[in-house]
Amino acid sequence: MSKFLKIFAPASAGAASVLTMAYFLADQFVVDMPAPVRGAFVQPAQAQDAETPVAAEQQQASLPEGGLGLGREALPEEVAAWNIDVRPDGQGLPVGSGDVFTGEEIYIEKCSVCHGDFGEARGRWPQLAGGMNTLTRDDPVKTIGSYWPYLSTVYDYVYRAMPFGEAQSLEPDEVYAITAYLLYLNDIVDDDFELSNENFSEVEMPNAGNFFMDDREETELPLFVSSDVCMENCKDSVEITMHASVLDVTPETEEAEADTTEAAVTEPAPVAEPETAVTEADDAPVAADPELIAAGEAAFRQCQACHQVGEDAVNRTGPVLNGVLGKTIGSVDGFRYSNVFEDAADAGEVWTEERLAEFLANPREAMSGTRMSFRGVRDDEEIAALIAYLESFAD
Repeated sequence: MSKFLKIFAPASAGAASVLTMAYFLADQFVVDMPAPVRGAFVQPAQAQDAETPVAAEQQQASLPEGGLGLGREALPEEVAAWNIDVRPDGQGLPVGSGDVFTGEEIYIEKCSVCHGDFGEARGRWPQLAGGMNTLTRDDPVKTIGSYWPYLSTVYDYVYRAMPFGEAQSLEPDEVYAITAYLLYLNDIVDDDFELSNENFSEVEMPNAGNFFMDDREETELPLFVSSDVCMENCKDSVEITMHASVLDVTPETEEAEADTTEAAVTEPAPVAEPETAVTEADDAPVAADPELIAAGEAAFRQCQACHQVGEDAVNRTGPVLNGVLGKTIGSVDGFRYSNVFEDAADAGEVWTEERLAEFLANPREAMSGTRMSFRGVRDDEEIAALIAYLESFAD
């Protein structure tokens, strides 16, 4: 018994000392926690519903006068900086003006890298000019002139989003000038036209009459909702009626492929007829240089946005150029020429090689008043190649 007391007594004294020290430290360093505020915790659903009106009134009373006290009212100049949209009737247009020639200079500098010098587009950027009378085709060309119903869309988009990467860097006068030049490229105005906020609403776009209000909510939707929807066996048979217009993705039948293969195998190769000797070399026409014609074809790419050549050529922004050499200036049927060309036609002037070369080098100097906005071909060899290429197409 004495041995137990000798062991238990010191152990009890040590434990009591540790507990005393722990209490002392807790009393010195632990901060008292304040009592919870009544109503700070989430109340039961029933109690909350019952007190909602009172709580709402208290919350409203605690708000500062005029709202939450966040932010401030926008200044008039800040609202004006955002309010830049232009309506079809001209509402929202800034005061200003710009002419076609000024617009061409700005367009060449700011826009042509993507849209081409004449709105013909580069790469996959949008085409801005041409496309007239194509909307009924399977592959319509939707441009400003052929499709857009309102001029305000042109101004608003250029002012708001262009040039690419430098949006809203253009002044109102510059946007007026670019818009005037785009109208000129689409043969809507003459080269002396000046667009301003005063005559803006007078410009009527060619395709404006083909737009109408969306009436599908009254015409198509009721028919679809009221009719029974077929989910299976809706037709007795399905057959191909036409092929895709752009990519021929419709598979051909095996019979058609077999016929094509058989025809390719059995069709005899054409036999070349012997050449007839030329007895009068002086009367034989001089053959054009194929390399020169090929160079002219490459150079013609800068012209094909407005002009066409070949068997199926039609008038576009510019007239067909088949048989242009030796033809009376301004005499292509169905094309509306500027006054200077009409005067030349009345005078019986003809496109000679020299006259055409002079015009290609500097159209505005050679035919003052022409609507053609092309800057001209600077290289004499390129001009010669173009003339050789055009000469290869008969009228």
